[in-house]
Amino acid sequence: MTHKEKGHYANKHAPDRKVDDRIAKMVKERSSNEEISCAVAFDIANDLKVSPEEVGFTIDSLEIHIVQCQLGLHGYQPHRKKMKPADSVPTGLEKDIREALVDDRLPCGAAWEIAERSGLPKMEVSSACEALKIKISSCQLGTF
Repeated sequence: MTHKEKGHYANKHAPDRKVDDRIAKMVKERSSNEEISCAVAFDIANDLKVSPEEVGFTIDSLEIHIVQCQLGLHGYQPHRKKMKPADSVPTGLEKDIREALVDDRLPCGAAWEIAERSGLPKMEVSSACEALKIKISSCQLGTF
């Protein structure tokens, strides 16, 4: 989403797509100042047994800003990112990342899977990607 489109999140979706009222209610209850964290969005998906993408769509439709990406990629103040490039990347982690690439990018879901499988915090995987100059794509909530 470009800076010009910021705040018009609903425009990313087909106009005939309908919001699930259960999700909308919980998003409204758990958001504050027109913001909701990535972690809370995933909690909602787990609580309601719906996909993170469906929660992301609802958040967009309600024009709520997703903050504090669990990979550290966006939504942090005063700087956009929280994550910094790793000083070094273990060979095994680099191999796992490179094997999961799709069109030379690492999908967000794959980053989460690598973190879980490796017993690493999610931000360590994104820090490794930053050091390797690999972009993370396909946010599970649909923010990028």
